[in-house]
Amino acid sequence: MDEPRPDKSLRPALEALAAADPDIAAAFEVCGLPPRRHRPQGYAGLIHIIAAQQVSAAAARAIIGRLDAAADPLTPETFLALSEEALKGVGLSRSKIGYARGLAENVLSGALDLDGLDKMDDEAAVRHLCAAKGIGRWSAEIYLLFALKRPDVWPAGDLAIRHAVKRLKRMRKMPDEERVRKTANKWRPYRSAAARFLWHYYHHPGLVD
Repeated sequence: MDEPRPDKSLRPALEALAAADPDIAAAFEVCGLPPRRHRPQGYAGLIHIIAAQQVSAAAARAIIGRLDAAADPLTPETFLALSEEALKGVGLSRSKIGYARGLAENVLSGALDLDGLDKMDDEAAVRHLCAAKGIGRWSAEIYLLFALKRPDVWPAGDLAIRHAVKRLKRMRKMPDEERVRKTANKWRPYRSAAARFLWHYYHHPGLVD
């Protein structure tokens, strides 16, 4: 499989971050640009995020590929038309099936207004998404970051981000979510690019704590 291509759209933001933070500058020189990553907007994007929770990246890609093939296009209507057996067959757990069905019903009823997110600021959009069962803050922030391409989203609770901040800032102990949030304040208004870079930095070969 071909390696993902670097996301050149992140270069201006990362160069601004490197100019403001010597630690990012040093890491950027070693790691370069993160690879391209994207989630579709709408119901499909949310279900892709749910499907990828608590499984490896390879397993997530396989599950999402099978799901997209079974429901093409992946919409609330096509998802609800699939039987539980079919959904288990693509690799979804019983709890994820329940969450995804509930989200489909919420979208169809209008309780979850995905189109209306464009009119909300980041925090209001996160609150609206989190009102739906099965969507926590992390999932909402990932949706804003990768599907909606919001520029200043910071998933401070993400474990890999916390590990990366510890390494980048040479902290002795794993920082908690509040400290990670405070550390990123000086990275505004480019915290989405910072998050993308820190995931890349965390997984970069040869870098160890």
